[in-house]
Amino acid sequence: MRLGWPGRSQAGAAFGLGLAMAAGQAPLGLWPLTLVALSALLLLLSRTPTAAAAAWAGLWAGIGHFGLALSWLVEPFLIDAPRHGWMAPFALAFMAAGLSLFWAAAAAAGQAMAQGRRRALALAVTFAAAELARGYLFTGFPWALIGHVWIGTALAQVAALAGPSGLTLLTTLAAALPVAAGWTGAATGLALLAAAAGFGLWRLGLPDPADRALTVRLVQPNAAQEEKWDPARARLFLDRQLAYTAALPRPDLVIWPETAVPYLLERTPDLGPLVAEAAGGATVVLGIQRSDGVRGWNSLAAFGPDGRLTAVYDKHHLVPFGEYIPLGDLASEWFGITAFAARDGNAYSAGPGPQLIDLGAGLGRVLPLICYEAVFPQGLRGLTERPDWLLQATNDAWFGTLTGPYQHLAQARLRAIEQGLPLLRAANTGVSAVIDARGRLRAELSLGQAGYVDAPLPGAVPAPPYARFGEAPVLLLLIGLGLGVAAPWRSRRP
Repeated sequence: MRLGWPGRSQAGAAFGLGLAMAAGQAPLGLWPLTLVALSALLLLLSRTPTAAAAAWAGLWAGIGHFGLALSWLVEPFLIDAPRHGWMAPFALAFMAAGLSLFWAAAAAAGQAMAQGRRRALALAVTFAAAELARGYLFTGFPWALIGHVWIGTALAQVAALAGPSGLTLLTTLAAALPVAAGWTGAATGLALLAAAAGFGLWRLGLPDPADRALTVRLVQPNAAQEEKWDPARARLFLDRQLAYTAALPRPDLVIWPETAVPYLLERTPDLGPLVAEAAGGATVVLGIQRSDGVRGWNSLAAFGPDGRLTAVYDKHHLVPFGEYIPLGDLASEWFGITAFAARDGNAYSAGPGPQLIDLGAGLGRVLPLICYEAVFPQGLRGLTERPDWLLQATNDAWFGTLTGPYQHLAQARLRAIEQGLPLLRAANTGVSAVIDARGRLRAELSLGQAGYVDAPLPGAVPAPPYARFGEAPVLLLLIGLGLGVAAPWRSRRP
């Protein structure tokens, strides 16, 4: 058959199984459906006659999975639908197809690595490896990972040991074992999941660290994206946040979301006094844009109780095609095309990288994350000092109201588990939340609600293994398992 095409029926079956797998992602959380569909997909792939046919099936499974799980990608194009709406289906289709190439490569590699029943185990390894790779390659996009279906369950605590890649490998192995060994494999897979759940319940049952003796306030202005930058309404949203900040009783710290202030930092000299008056002695951290000449940054600014600017953090992991155009600066340098160059003022510039902000006054050192940065676990590792807590400021109005904001929140919960640190999340339209060091929601403000929420700042737990060793243990495990399932097949070759 041409280019290994497996036929419409097999491609259609793979597409349908990919759709079913996506049902395990937030907000549905139907992880049993994901597990059954993944097992069926591995069975289908293990029976394909060639690596090329497996690649096609993996591609269509990925298109189904990512097409549904990332359906929120159409939302930014619908903010100004008459102008940009026509792009929405193409953006989703291209993103789903691009990410599906990882699954196609995994399917082909797994099919080629082993024969017979071992092939399902090989596919479990290659799919886990592909999911790990797509979190790093081409700037990375680790959204809707297979292992994310466990967020909100006790099994998510495995991320403290092995991160999201460990959760994905746990899932693919549990789904592959019934294919590889029938009922015995099914029992083994269930035992594996039960052991992981048991570990999670044990960890969740450990004594909680004491809360810090201070109160934090998360402000949620609920500024619709189509109105957020309207000059006629800009002051309304600023005044709304100032009013929430001033509400009694006074907290110790107030956090506003990403780009909460619709003005440039350097052009708003009265912002500090305004914020200090409203805060009444509290420190305030807020999202704002700043510029220097033609260059601009998406930033967080911290104002002390006296209204003095004490720290600025610039977002460093920018959204490709949303906040900058890849290779835009090179296009300017090599070809004189400046329309996409950040240094020429036509995109955001990237900040220097992860950095701690010391808020003082008992508030401790915080690692700030702006929006998209919270989906990258690697961005929280490698610091010379461990932060006391994590802060995410985001504008999830871009993500609509159905799936995107809930998936973004779920990933923030996973970052807290991986690092053993509480995470405070201020979102423009929601969901704003106080997340403890084991990923539990202590307080939250619902999607689409304007207001604020006060809560104590949870304490931290000792740094878990994943915070100290990162992906290294999972990489070693993947290599070992890969060699294990491939070795018997290789030994039979002439």
